[in-house]
Amino acid sequence: MSGAAKAEPRRGGPRAAPDGPVEGVWRFPVPAAEASVPLTRHAVRDRLLAQGMAGVRYQELVDDLLLIVSELVGNAVTHAAELSPEVTTELSVRRGWVRVSVEDGDPYRPKAQESDAGRTGGRGLLLVKSVTLQAGGVCDVERTGEGGKVVWASLPVPPEPAD
Repeated sequence: MSGAAKAEPRRGGPRAAPDGPVEGVWRFPVPAAEASVPLTRHAVRDRLLAQGMAGVRYQELVDDLLLIVSELVGNAVTHAAELSPEVTTELSVRRGWVRVSVEDGDPYRPKAQESDAGRTGGRGLLLVKSVTLQAGGVCDVERTGEGGKVVWASLPVPPEPAD
């Protein structure tokens, strides 16, 4: 793939949710390189906005999702690049939920590290867990059929404001 993260639509076309963003699933494969972190973050942001997640109602959700994407892609690039030359982010917008996942070919399943004032790194997954839980979502790490892993987070879409 050239330098830009391009969305690859998956399984059927997008459809409009009655009271929220346009639903669909998109994949963003990128090289396992540091430059892929901002590329993926910008591609996901652009897709979220294109799906109707602009404005005040969605601002916190979009910010949380972009932080999660940055942390997960950064972790994959830092820790899995040797075994996984490509990292794939998947964005799934469904009625009431948005899920982001990052897949790589490294079989190691990371665990969230406890906060330690003496450490300067290693807290990305802890941050993802914290942001996800605070937003009312869920996250996990699963094995893939190819022997790698996928780390994912699902966050609820804010309800339509009452008139």
